[in-house]
Amino acid sequence: MTRTSRRRGNTRQESLSSLVGSRAGKHEGPLSAAKPKKEGFLRRVTNHWWNRLISSVFSGSISEQSEQYLAHQTTRDYVCNSIGQAAWGGFFPLLTIVATQFVGTENAGLFSMAMVVGTLLYFAGNYGVRTYQVSDIDEMDSFYDYQVNRIVTCVAMVLIGLLYCRIRGYDADMTTIVCGVMGFRFFDALGDVYEGRLQQKDKLYLAGISQAVRCALAFVVFTVLLLLTRNLMVASVGMAMGAAASFVLLTLPLALMETERSLPLTWRGVREIFVNCFPLFLAMFLYNLIDSMPKFAIEGALSYDNQLYYNAMYFPAHAILMAAAMIYKPQLLRLASIWDDPVQHKRFDLIILAMMGVIAAITVVVGLFMGWLGIPIMGFLYGVDFEQFRPLVYVMVANGGICAAIDFLYQIITVLREQQAVSRLYLITFAFSVPVLWLLVGFSGLSGAVVGAVVVMSILLVLLLSEYFAIRKRLERY
Repeated sequence: MTRTSRRRGNTRQESLSSLVGSRAGKHEGPLSAAKPKKEGFLRRVTNHWWNRLISSVFSGSISEQSEQYLAHQTTRDYVCNSIGQAAWGGFFPLLTIVATQFVGTENAGLFSMAMVVGTLLYFAGNYGVRTYQVSDIDEMDSFYDYQVNRIVTCVAMVLIGLLYCRIRGYDADMTTIVCGVMGFRFFDALGDVYEGRLQQKDKLYLAGISQAVRCALAFVVFTVLLLLTRNLMVASVGMAMGAAASFVLLTLPLALMETERSLPLTWRGVREIFVNCFPLFLAMFLYNLIDSMPKFAIEGALSYDNQLYYNAMYFPAHAILMAAAMIYKPQLLRLASIWDDPVQHKRFDLIILAMMGVIAAITVVVGLFMGWLGIPIMGFLYGVDFEQFRPLVYVMVANGGICAAIDFLYQIITVLREQQAVSRLYLITFAFSVPVLWLLVGFSGLSGAVVGAVVVMSILLVLLLSEYFAIRKRLERY
């Protein structure tokens, strides 16, 4: 905050305080000497942020404010980022449960499909830039470059989504729901570049808080509106508005006020980001497209309640992926430094083997939990008897372990700077998945979708393992 704006802000605050004090003085009574009630932590922080935001907006110097939050807060980074990641990962499952309770399985399945489309579009809007941006410590590309790149990809994401709705032939109701979900994902992807800026400046905990608030606010708005109206269209649009409010009031000003002013925009930098991040985008998008193929196959052949059943069984599998990622992602920088030392290559291999063992252990634990309490809990939350799907739940848990291993291997290949080599493997797997999943779903319905997902992901895992061993052998030779 500049000194001038501080003086103005203080003058306004003192005037307001004296005015309030003078009015309060007229009504003093016998209890006037009593201690004022202490403000709660959340209210105090919220009021402080609001006063700071309003002051900077009125002074017209939002990007010139002095930073007030410290960098390099390791514990706080880990805790707040974990909360943000958990909020993001749990957002879809919680919304699906709410939709099931308020509007029934058929409508909840319809909403689940809209979330699948919106999430896939999110990866198009994100363009795989976050890791590239965060690792750009020397700012070879300016923050303005990253912002322009993200605006272009987010606008493209919306246009692709509208085109998909038209090609798919969705009616007005489904198109509105998809647009509401897409609106949330638009601000989710747009906010990610500003949260990436905070992480780049070693303030990851602020990025985690921003992500958690966005998901929480959107969830509350969606739930309240669905409770009051029982209308998915209204609730979905409200969810997008909640994300927009979070972006405008928190994410954008937080990034601008807590980091220094960006270097000038260069179109060379924007083009460089598009070119350099394309392999990352392609791999990430193809992986999520392959992961979503069973859901698209279900939409083409079965009723929407099957969409709900599949996604409900998928969420425990997704929990395995998230739990494993929370363990290995903070260690990627350390793994990179270990790999840089040729003497420690055997240690590098042992760490990878150990992490694979950890993923297998997490999968077994989740499988045991699902067999004991998980399936009854799912039945309670969704109001559906999942005992009929018990064998499929176990198969889906195994699929979660396979997906976690795939993601880990991709991260390791990226550490080895060989990520361009895997795009071909994703393309092969995608080409294989389309006919296989459509045939299996056509013959066996929901069971075919679950079994097909495991078959496709197993093939991708085998291809990645083969590629990893080939890369290791080639790098050792040099």
